[in-house]
Amino acid sequence: MITTWAPTRVLLVDDIEENLIALEALVKRAGVEISTARSAKEALELCLVNDYALALLDVNMPEMDGVQLAELMRGTARTKNIPIIFVTAAYEPQRMFQGYDAGAVDFLFKPVDPRILHHKVATFVSLYEQRQQLTAQNEHLERMSSQLTESLRLHETFVASLNHDLRAPLHTISVGLSMLDDVGPDHREIVRRVESAADRMNQMIDQLYDLARTRVGSGIQLDTREANLQDLVKGVVQEAELRGGGKTLELTVTGDPAGVWDTARVSRVAANLISNALTHGDKEHPVVVNVDGSRTDDVTISVKNGGQIPEELLPKIFEPFRRGSKSKHGLGLGLYIVNQIATAHGGEVRVTSERGVTNFEVRLPRRTAVTSTTPQQGTPAITG
Repeated sequence: MITTWAPTRVLLVDDIEENLIALEALVKRAGVEISTARSAKEALELCLVNDYALALLDVNMPEMDGVQLAELMRGTARTKNIPIIFVTAAYEPQRMFQGYDAGAVDFLFKPVDPRILHHKVATFVSLYEQRQQLTAQNEHLERMSSQLTESLRLHETFVASLNHDLRAPLHTISVGLSMLDDVGPDHREIVRRVESAADRMNQMIDQLYDLARTRVGSGIQLDTREANLQDLVKGVVQEAELRGGGKTLELTVTGDPAGVWDTARVSRVAANLISNALTHGDKEHPVVVNVDGSRTDDVTISVKNGGQIPEELLPKIFEPFRRGSKSKHGLGLGLYIVNQIATAHGGEVRVTSERGVTNFEVRLPRRTAVTSTTPQQGTPAITG
């Protein structure tokens, strides 16, 4: 980020020209512009058009003295934050109290010690430049925030389009296919392939929808209800058997598989894990699905298949758009979505892959505590 701002300026005010010349010689330093004024009126005019890191004011001036000038500066929004140091030839406690009351930060007595003056000027110049940098950074952050808000709004619009506009024509296709019961043998395989393609497309829309929700920051919102994991997973297994190409699936259930979950999301967890096992698993070994409700606080779904994941891929297995070498279709979001759904339920996913066997295990608390999420300000809520 390259930021430019006004040069650093120091204001010197004294009614005697020689004093101004001497002060300017002492204050002058690289990167600092010096403005001089021989009266309070002239100083105020300069303050209307310039910003100053510091003002050095002579206390005793005709018409309007330095204390009166300081009071006017403190009463004006543009100049009230300019640090003021008074320069005076006499030690007058009463005038010093008046000066501090008027907003002075310090007093210097003539003849001014060059080292003290140089140090004080350097300190206030440094503080001013730091404030300038912070202001520029804040403005940059505000612009970034505005751009992010617009990006989030577009992202939300994209998610809404996924959930409605793309799904509507798929629904029409699915309804049309369901009415083709009397097609001849030559066309049944075509209908089956179209049904399978529509189903894959619908799954990809679901995955993109969940991906967008997690990336936009609002997270996956759950619609929980009483459910039985045995019934949910059994339905998924039966659907997978129809598309499994003859691969063997085995389902076992132990304990009490009842609880409170988002049934649609949990079904997707099971479907993604089983699809992953069927795609990447060893054809010679069955895919074993187990629902374990033997514990009090949680229920687990595990999917085991033959075959081993390379050790170097295990740490990245739940990253989005990770697609295995055997995947000809899909977006590589299945395991990412599984992990996100488990996390949304307050659970977790574990994977082990050793001795030629890979096992994914999803632990879900029996009763999911759901907190409603509010869309970020400035972005439309997603429904559906």
